[in-house]
Amino acid sequence: MLDWPNVRKQFPVTNNSVYLNTAAAGPLAESTARAGALYYEQMMNDGDVHWENWLAKREEVRARVARFINAEPDEIGFTTNTSSGINIIIDALEKHGEVISCDLEFPVTTIPWMHRRIPVHLVKSVDGVVHAEDLRAAMNTRTGILSLSYVQFSNGFRLNLEELAAIKGKHALVINASQAAGAFEIDVKRMKIDALCTTGHKWMLSGYGSGLVYLSRELQAASQQRTIGWLSVRDPYAVQNNEVHLRHDLSSRSEIGCPHFAGIFALGASIEMMQSLGPANIEARALELNRRLTSGLTEAGWKVLSPLQNEDHRSAETLVAVEDPAQVVSKLALQNVLVTEKPEGFRVSTDFFNNEDDIERLVDALK
Repeated sequence: MLDWPNVRKQFPVTNNSVYLNTAAAGPLAESTARAGALYYEQMMNDGDVHWENWLAKREEVRARVARFINAEPDEIGFTTNTSSGINIIIDALEKHGEVISCDLEFPVTTIPWMHRRIPVHLVKSVDGVVHAEDLRAAMNTRTGILSLSYVQFSNGFRLNLEELAAIKGKHALVINASQAAGAFEIDVKRMKIDALCTTGHKWMLSGYGSGLVYLSRELQAASQQRTIGWLSVRDPYAVQNNEVHLRHDLSSRSEIGCPHFAGIFALGASIEMMQSLGPANIEARALELNRRLTSGLTEAGWKVLSPLQNEDHRSAETLVAVEDPAQVVSKLALQNVLVTEKPEGFRVSTDFFNNEDDIERLVDALK
């Protein structure tokens, strides 16, 4: 059994506050902060002499990311946020057909497609849940893409990705994993995910400016790269400006200039920590705390808006109804209890570094 109290000690934020806000931005573990800081220290003290070592370390992180989601290293690209990742995916899928999404979605999952003049059909949720049969009913000869979040930012609804994989047919399955990666296990092969993007600053706990994108080899082979940089070619150090010979891997699409080493190294350190804990253990811990949270809130008379009739739909974030969200969130913050304001109330996130005392302090503070 994991020593969760000892794991918690690796997150200094827990000494200063009740941090139930990972769905907005996750705090860093000490080891993650050191990994990013080491790059800046080396750059400060030595300048650019570590360039080759940094490039080699980047490839080590790429392999680690690939193992984390059961992909191949050449299917992984580093980004700085979800938005950059989804645009790389759209480059590969812009001629694949119309898009099916849902009304709960965060805008980055839908509006970049619309910007490319690709029609997006929003399936309506029912009581905060998007049903697979409704997604299937939206499929027709014009549609070719399912673009959805694994976990919805709006109410915490969690999709059953394996159920979605069973019905997708020839549609490309595109997943925004920003509210799930790091909290829930992801297996792109078993879940038949064709493309995935996530930021690193939420449940991946690696700070702003980090992120990743996944494109299957099949999707890369069937699409043409649109955006390139000097590092996108096979021999960038030849510095040829009169012809183009592109590399054929995802990094040439996503990393079109000099890398953001600090974000990559922080992401790698965070994944290393998560792998040592075990993704299944992290998922179980986050859900265990979330069950305790929703039980405690319900017993105290608060209305939980997240869909919990089916445990498969539970995630690690919960939407709670209040009449004046801004006032409630502000008063909680005065007691060092940090949650997110939403139009309908406030959102609470339970990550593996949280504990039962955090939940009790939230419920007590709400009184």
